[in-house]
Amino acid sequence: MIVNVSKVKTHLSGLLHLIETGRESSVIIARNGRPIAKIVSLESAPVSRRIGVARGKFTVPDNFDDANDKITALMTGIV
Repeated sequence: MIVNVSKVKTHLSGLLHLIETGRESSVIIARNGRPIAKIVSLESAPVSRRIGVARGKFTVPDNFDDANDKITALMTGIV
């Protein structure tokens, strides 16, 4: 994919997303139609996963919902 400098200025985060997700292997930046730089993924950069990051580190107590009525009353002003 070849992109002009002006498009890179306005769409950099979208272009980086294409690289990050693997939809593009590289983006070549051109000025006046002449390639001047190339954006590529860092293969060694770890991809962090947000979902499940605390799996096994937290257990929900059985009485988790016991205070729901009290919390609702406090938040609605009906005490």
